[in-house]
Amino acid sequence: MILILSSINAHCVKAHDLLRSGGMSEDIIHAVCSHGYELTVDVKPEHLMEKVLYAVDELTGLIWAVAKLRPSKSVQDLEIKSVKKKYKNLNFAAGCSREVIEKGAGMLGWSLDELIEKTILAMRSCETPVAEAMDKISKEVF
Repeated sequence: MILILSSINAHCVKAHDLLRSGGMSEDIIHAVCSHGYELTVDVKPEHLMEKVLYAVDELTGLIWAVAKLRPSKSVQDLEIKSVKKKYKNLNFAAGCSREVIEKGAGMLGWSLDELIEKTILAMRSCETPVAEAMDKISKEVF
């Protein structure tokens, strides 16, 4: 478990060199690295895309965990109030930092409700293709 967590935390640190060697532009490298701001790197999110990525990286995990508890196991019928109820329970999806989510909402100038709503809507828009891709990957791996 410690090895897995250290790999998770290291991806923002290692991303810079990996992406640069792969020919990525500096703006994309900055965006990718900045989502670990004050967690593993000191690369601050500056542009809207970077701030959104920083804010929703943790939030999407929490929203997905809430959705998996629903009978539909989907974000399609998920409401803000359901996410907020679980959000308040710090033992639920404990690895999803509420501090980072709130800091990200602040960077964007959005309320927590607005961030949750926009994230749910974005997740709804891509839930089917993401699920299909994950099914395909799991069949190839397992």
